[in-house]
Amino acid sequence: MVLAMLKKAGMNQVVMIDASKTEEILQTVIDHKVTAIMSYLSKGKWHVAKVLVTAIDEAALSVQTTHSYKKQRPINININQPVGISFKYEYGKFVFDTTVVGLEPATDAGAGGTIVLKVPEQIEVIQRRSYFRVEVPESLKVNVTLWHRKSREGRLAASRQEASQQLSDTRHRRGDGANYSRGRLVDISAGGAQVVLDAPRAPCGDESGPEPQFREGQFIGMRFTPLPYETPLLLNAQIRNALPRADGNSIYLGLQIVGLEASSQGHRVLTRLVGVVERYYKMNQPAARKKDGVRTTTA
Repeated sequence: MVLAMLKKAGMNQVVMIDASKTEEILQTVIDHKVTAIMSYLSKGKWHVAKVLVTAIDEAALSVQTTHSYKKQRPINININQPVGISFKYEYGKFVFDTTVVGLEPATDAGAGGTIVLKVPEQIEVIQRRSYFRVEVPESLKVNVTLWHRKSREGRLAASRQEASQQLSDTRHRRGDGANYSRGRLVDISAGGAQVVLDAPRAPCGDESGPEPQFREGQFIGMRFTPLPYETPLLLNAQIRNALPRADGNSIYLGLQIVGLEASSQGHRVLTRLVGVVERYYKMNQPAARKKDGVRTTTA
């Protein structure tokens, strides 16, 4: 029933699943061994890890971590820590925030242990097409400010994301506590973005020039205003790739947005991002009939 509702939903619609359907959805994830992504804060930085949901009862949800993933680091997580969970299944991406209530050791050497979570009161479902990149309309110039995330900001718990965003925004206006760079938004989805920097540094490893300001794997803050009359969006992101532009005078950064699944405030930001993707998509439609103006790469 839930998947049928989502299939009929509009591009900007977020379907809310209440407690009566939560267990059914999570049991489906267990039965089909769907890989989920857990996002969490550790030592002031956002991290993501692949997990499998292994069991559910009335009070607890167990997820199994593993160290078999070559690029996955050991998970450093604590009881009572808020986390976000997301997974893709059929027509939608399912997201919810919850809290760690227990930690259990691994039963075999190849596993990283079991994390016991509180069963979420509700789950949000977003159509998967909202995670396809949409180009910024040609009529808009959307400026972006990027900065390195600082540990003192990152230590704020995900459950206090709104306070963290306000604090970061204040520091952004004052210009303290971070190293900033300005660029332009090229495309956006509910899960990522591409930004072209105005004044790039030399490529990593090039000893003839200065060290680059931003590198692959870094966690950064980003701030932009989707439309002139709107309030700015403030996000955390990880740099997935950094590629020089063909003209050699600028650089593209591919960004993965992180942390939105881990708090109710983050869910509201995610809902707003879905709306931005839809508006950009609709604004591109006249041009898209003449040329392919919408990208089909996922975040």
